[in-house]
Parts: sequence; C-alpha cells; structure tokens
Amino acid sequence: MEPNEEFVKVLGKGAYSYVDLVKYTRTDGSSFHAAVKSWNEEDSLRKEIKILSELRRCPRIVQFFGEDLEQGFDCEGNKVYKLLLEYASVGSLRAFMDTFKDRKLPDLMIRDFTRMILEGLVSIHGHGYVHCDLKPDNLLVFPSGDSYELKISDFGLSLEVGKVPNHWKPYWPFVGTPYYMPPESLRDGAAKKTIDLWSLGCLVLEMYMGKMPWPWVVYADLVHMLLNGNAPEIPESLPYDAREFIQTCFARNPEDRGSAFELLSYQFLHPEETFDFVFVTAEGEVENQPTEQIWKLKSFPSKPLQFKKILNKFLRLHSVF
Repeated sequence: MEPNEEFVKVLGKGAYSYVDLVKYTRTDGSSFHAAVKSWNEEDSLRKEIKILSELRRCPRIVQFFGEDLEQGFDCEGNKVYKLLLEYASVGSLRAFMDTFKDRKLPDLMIRDFTRMILEGLVSIHGHGYVHCDLKPDNLLVFPSGDSYELKISDFGLSLEVGKVPNHWKPYWPFVGTPYYMPPESLRDGAAKKTIDLWSLGCLVLEMYMGKMPWPWVVYADLVHMLLNGNAPEIPESLPYDAREFIQTCFARNPEDRGSAFELLSYQFLHPEETFDFVFVTAEGEVENQPTEQIWKLKSFPSKPLQFKKILNKFLRLHSVF
C-alpha cells in the first residue's frame, strides 16, 4: 500500500516547476516529510533523477526518496511528474542569509560552508558532471545537532562535461544564472568544471558581503564586463586567505582555478586539519587513494569545523560585519 500523502505548504515556485512540502505516513504509522518537486516535463526530471542516482551516496548532495518519479495531477488537473527530495527545514542558503544582519555570515561559518560545497563539487565533477547553476537558492541548509550542514540541490541545468545546453544562444550566452557565470561561458556555452569554481567564488564573496556579485551592474553591462575578462570586485576588508581563495576562483585563465579537489587544500579551508578521503568507485569504497587515482570521490574531514547555533544567535544580535 502506498503511503498516505498530506500537503503541508508550498516551498517555492519557479518558471516551470514548483516544490511543495508533503508529509507521508506509512502503513506502520511512521512518517516523513519530503520536498516534492513537480513538473509536467518528464524528460527534465528524469535527467535530474539520473544524476541524483549516481550521487546517491554523496553526503553533500541532496538525496531523493524512492527509485523513480511519481505521477500525479496539479490543482488544475494537469498531469505532472514528481521528484521526492529530502526536506531542508532551515531552507535555502539565500533564506538562511536573510536571517543575519546585512545578510553577512560569520567568517568561520563561511569557511565551513565553502568546504562543504567543495566536497559536493568533488563528487559531482568526479562523476563527469558540471552543476552549472551554483547560487544561494540551490544550496540547502540542514540542522545537524547543534550545527548546520550544506547540501547542493537542483540539478535541472546540470550537464555532462563538454556538453552545450539547448538554451544557450548568442543573444543569451549563459549556461546558468548570469550573475554567477564566468567569462568563458559566454564564448561557446560548453559545460566545464571551472564554471562551478567561478560560481563558488561568487558564493563566498556573497556570504561575506551580503550582496550578490555585481550588485550594481545591469545585464547589458554584465555581458560587456565579462567579455572583457572582468571579475567581481574583492574588497580589501576581507581576510587575506579569503581574498586569495576568491581570486583563484576568479582566475581569468580557467585552468588557473585548479580543481575542486585542489581548492580543498587552500589555507582558507584550514589545511592544519587532517582529511581522510573515501573514494567511491564502481568497485566500492577504497580509502586513502593517491590524488592521481581519484575517479569518483567524496571527502570527509576528520575534525570538521562546525559553527555552533548558540554562537550564531549571539552573532546575529551583537556582531557587525
């Protein structure tokens, strides 16, 4: 027997899909909540579930329930396909930032969140994909004891490395959300792993400054600035190692950005911590493999820096960033 469904609330609506919070009650009385993404485009959701299936064991990627899409009807009686995802009760990173003074997160939290995003990117890139749309809306915040965890979500625009999206056109030369895209994405639209690294730099800058990258730049000027190889300004007020990290993400030559795995070793992410890596391959899990043997991997810091909720509340009330 199928679990009983109970609509709780609307979580969000996009241009084509919408997400509801639904409570599912099993026949044994147990229940769980799921963020249900509904869309009338079956192919788009099937592409997303295919990617999520490959990343199912990765702790920094949002997980899905079941083995396939479900079917149903929207409020207007139209047939829709449903993808059941784990529910992030804290919300998106964008909503989380809105709860802080001037939307600026504390320094230690930014470093911790950045590490988590990179761990997710290592897994995504290791499986041959590029997310293509990293931004605060697509990062979900989960409570974890007295700490928080960040997971990457929304793989609707994700592509295999080297692929060009169907929506890429000379008059709309963006693989993902324009203000988080690098200069090279305007030239050919090909999905490269370095696109996600530029977007990560934008995210780190936004977490420090409380504003999205290029805050005063209109779309027409943005295209011109990117084609000229410009990057968002990095204020001198940021910590030195943070500026160095963001500058690497904004390197004009994409190859100079390195890889997500290489960025994990930067001083900004506390290299004094010891990292134990578990490599996920077709044969199973193999620990402590050399970097050059990495295929598909996920990483777990042995002593992750977690920013305590009680300190968050104090900082929200008393800190000026």
